[in-house]
Amino acid sequence: MSKERTVAFTDAVLAIIMTILVLDLETPKELTWAGFAELWPQYAAYALTFFWLGALWINLHIEWEHARNVSVPVLWWTIIMLFFASFTPYTTGMAAEHFFSPTVQAIYGVVVMLISLSNLALSWQLQKVNTSTESGLSSQRHRGALWIDLSIKLIGLVLALTVWPPAMMLAVVIAGTLVSVALQVQRPSGTAELGAREHSAQK
Repeated sequence: MSKERTVAFTDAVLAIIMTILVLDLETPKELTWAGFAELWPQYAAYALTFFWLGALWINLHIEWEHARNVSVPVLWWTIIMLFFASFTPYTTGMAAEHFFSPTVQAIYGVVVMLISLSNLALSWQLQKVNTSTESGLSSQRHRGALWIDLSIKLIGLVLALTVWPPAMMLAVVIAGTLVSVALQVQRPSGTAELGAREHSAQK
């Protein structure tokens, strides 16, 4: 199967999820600076989740750059990842309303970690169906970064349950940022140009 429809579907679902996030933001009771300031947990939860989903989208595109084919397991792991991702507006809304609740932050963290785990399985299946050197190296780098990502989130989950609840959301942002930077640094020079030449050759 061609990857184009899968990538387009993933892009569309993530775009909808990121758009829905803003719908949970409340209007201040008083339209003053103080009124807006009272809602800072909602704005924080929205911004942190939005940029994390953005980082997820960027990292997926980096891994898929050299992929040319998808298999049925790739499609199913994509669906599973998007299923867990569809819970983020719900968990973000709860975290915005109960920002300092250990239970709510833990639920938020578990959903985020399930997204990362399904992304890890997706990466493994994607490498199996794309045997080129470039695709294999991209998937290996992606999985290595995801293990670091999961480790940071696990630390955040423990801290959220024991010390400071918002540590979970902070860990999500830190992990997403570090993974994005790591994938860009590890990216071979000329990767984009090589991918463009391969795409032109296929046409």
